[in-house]
Amino acid sequence: MGWRGLLGFEYGIVQAPLGPDISGPELVAAVANAGGLALLRAPDWESPDYLRELIRRTRTLTDKPFGVGVVLAFPHEQNVKAILEEKVAVLQVYWGECSRELVLQAHSAGVKIVPQIGSVEDAQKAIDACVDGIIVQGREAGGHVIGQEGLISLLPRVVDLVGDRNIPVIAAGGIVDARGYVAALALGAQGICLGTRFLATPESNAHPTYKRKLIELEKTEYTDVFGRARWPGAPQRVLRTPFFNDWKSLPVHENEVNQPIIGHAKIHDREREIRRFAGTVPNMSVTGDIESMAMYAGQGVGLIKDILPASEVVKRLVEEAQLLIKQNFQ
Repeated sequence: MGWRGLLGFEYGIVQAPLGPDISGPELVAAVANAGGLALLRAPDWESPDYLRELIRRTRTLTDKPFGVGVVLAFPHEQNVKAILEEKVAVLQVYWGECSRELVLQAHSAGVKIVPQIGSVEDAQKAIDACVDGIIVQGREAGGHVIGQEGLISLLPRVVDLVGDRNIPVIAAGGIVDARGYVAALALGAQGICLGTRFLATPESNAHPTYKRKLIELEKTEYTDVFGRARWPGAPQRVLRTPFFNDWKSLPVHENEVNQPIIGHAKIHDREREIRRFAGTVPNMSVTGDIESMAMYAGQGVGLIKDILPASEVVKRLVEEAQLLIKQNFQ
């Protein structure tokens, strides 16, 4: 019964750590209360006191366990320390080595650790480090994508690699509905991780314009136009907005550093200027030229037709997956 029992959570549904601060306490609590594994996003800078506040604020909204996602490409040691001291249920890590030392630190604190990977080689490293689960991200995913292989070919290879070890494999990339859920289960996954679908919820901290574009637009593109200076070598999948279509051929030597400021936002605990071609997605606090900002989305975005409460997203995924399995596989 692949839709439940994942890492001790009620359902095998993971809400991705949407960044930089889109998956805040309200979204995480809503998904956790609905029975899924929900992930806050840690700041991309050391801010342990603020992160503790974020975790504690989430705990005022839910008594269910939840996790925190950390991008290892940025300073993170103090943030990880705070996460472990707060004893959240799951530490999710991405874009960096999930070392055996880090796994031991998490386990010593009673915290499960789940890396997101984009290749068979990185999956083997995660297995060797004795992680508690593996999120397999296909190239179809929205946001920053570390691998080059599609989910349908990468996922079963990782499942075979894991074998009979007690390491749940979670599928990520382009999944937004129960059909994708069941397809992932058929390929051997024990759960799914969704980002774009949870962006399009009332509880997400995405700007209303961003949410509206998720409903209106159906096409995405894999690019490196955004955030070249701040996060070089980190391609991303974005919505093909009119702004992106106009600038998608930006010369490789150009980046956001010398571009005009197009907006301002409070991101986590800091006030920020947003320059054209920065990789910052618009949150609720953003002001300025919002339609010229980066808008990450996975390839499944064309299947999203409405803004649904996060609890309803979880409910429909579970109920419709059960129905599909009953109709087609039993």
